Amino acid sequence: MSTPPASPLDRRRFWLLMLIALVIVGAGIGQRDPWPSDEPRFTLAAKQMVEGGDWLFPHRGSELYADKPPVLMWTEAASFEVVRNWRIAFLLPSLLAALGTLALIYDLGRRLWSRQTGLYAAAGLLLAFQFVYQSKRAQIDPLVMFLITAANWGLLKHLLLGPNWRAYWLGCFCAGLGVITKGVGFLPLLVLLPYAFALRRGWDGVVRMGPGQAMRWWLGLLAVLAAIALWLVPMLLAARAHPDNPAYAAYVRDILFHQTADRYAKSWGHIHSPLYYLPIVLFSWLPLSLTYPGTLPRWWRALKAKDARLLLPLGWVALVLVFFSIPAGKRDVYILPALPMLALASAPFLDELLHARWLRNAGLAFIALFGTLLLAVGAYALLAHPAFTTHWADRRGFDGGGQALFGWLAAIGAAQLVLAAVLRLRRAAWAVAGGMAALWLGWSIGIAPLLNDSSSAAGLMAQVRAHLGPDDTVGLVAWKEQNLLMLDRPAKDFGFTRPWTQQYTAATAWQAQDPAHRWLFVQEPAMGACVQRAQAIDLGHANRREWWLFKADAVIPGCVPDATAEAADAKVPE
Repeated sequence: MSTPPASPLDRRRFWLLMLIALVIVGAGIGQRDPWPSDEPRFTLAAKQMVEGGDWLFPHRGSELYADKPPVLMWTEAASFEVVRNWRIAFLLPSLLAALGTLALIYDLGRRLWSRQTGLYAAAGLLLAFQFVYQSKRAQIDPLVMFLITAANWGLLKHLLLGPNWRAYWLGCFCAGLGVITKGVGFLPLLVLLPYAFALRRGWDGVVRMGPGQAMRWWLGLLAVLAAIALWLVPMLLAARAHPDNPAYAAYVRDILFHQTADRYAKSWGHIHSPLYYLPIVLFSWLPLSLTYPGTLPRWWRALKAKDARLLLPLGWVALVLVFFSIPAGKRDVYILPALPMLALASAPFLDELLHARWLRNAGLAFIALFGTLLLAVGAYALLAHPAFTTHWADRRGFDGGGQALFGWLAAIGAAQLVLAAVLRLRRAAWAVAGGMAALWLGWSIGIAPLLNDSSSAAGLMAQVRAHLGPDDTVGLVAWKEQNLLMLDRPAKDFGFTRPWTQQYTAATAWQAQDPAHRWLFVQEPAMGACVQRAQAIDLGHANRREWWLFKADAVIPGCVPDATAEAADAKVPE
């Protein structure tokens, strides 16, 4: 299936959409630091790659970090080598992944249907709350979403528009890259199941490859393995070069087995019911999910007509939802890679649906309700000064009760209400688009910078630096990744996963070797009753925890803190 050459208007529309995406997703980059829980962890590992030169084995302080493969850390470190600014570099991979995903979805839409459909697919994806929210975060998931979408692009181009074996092999290679980014990168290969079903049942639009193609199909598996080998082979060889260090053998076991098959089969966190993803699909994918009452019957009619262009993406989305619903451990972000394919399957019907009065009413009601909620919360906090907002602002360290933040909430809500009132029912789609843009621009430019000091621990670690002399060194006990990252000077740690009592004992022994120049930065529960508070510096509350700084004269000799405090801290959300 071929599409007519792009007209100048087509090109302008596409590049305008990409420019809008760049502004929406890129707004605020450079204005905040990494926020817990995941962002400081990955950025710290990337920073240590740049500073230490070990790009094969990510580190978290002095320990090897085996929870995730290093691909995201590589992209952050490489971004820093280009821009030389961590505030920009840590978010750059997510921005580029988001833009790449939009371009791929547009291209699939235009190839399978039309350029207008491609624009609707990309625009619908850009409007979806979860897509922008995650694309503004430095987590692995935006990069995995891009790689999975790239794999789907190659596979669908082969299966629906082919035969195109190069696209198929490229798609398989991208799936392999997805595996070494986050183990679920193999998911695009599941699209072969609805393809086989459509082929067997004689559906329209599915490509028959002809006999004698077995070797070409198996080359796809070779492409997957080749991509995995880019990281796996050097990592295994390097680990074997450290036979006397058991940490490297433990790293290999952990990352290849414990963090993949064990995590899926025996989930140890984020336990939820099998129906957990239903509200995510309904609410986190707003406002795209408002179209479900219109797209569901149209999908059904298209599937009854044996249209493989819809069977393959929709079947794949269903398989992904089933795959992630099986294990007990679930997080909303796991199903993010399914969202681009859902936007693609919705796009052929959006032109018709946007003329439907019920959808325009739903869109206008959505943005008006959203605006009313934000305006009401912001105005109430500004005018009534309720106790809960004052308490929250105090815990966040805001001066003046967080008035600026609540002012931004009210301003975003007011902007959304103005758009709904001015554009009204006739231009409801533009009201929704403008309302979502107001939300993300207000958040990125106004709210996030206000939250940065407390959310990132930048303010906390600035206090620590202020107490240190030019010849002083600080040791970290019961620390979090954002503490070492935002300290921005050499420090001594005594392990991260090591029990707190052992960290504290090792830290006080280290401090006693040079009491005049060595400080300890400690989370309060890890000190127990072993530190004289009157001799220590109370740094206050940050990241839902209390922190202290002290020299050797505050330490009670021979005292060992209670080990039970560490279990309680594990339940504190970041």
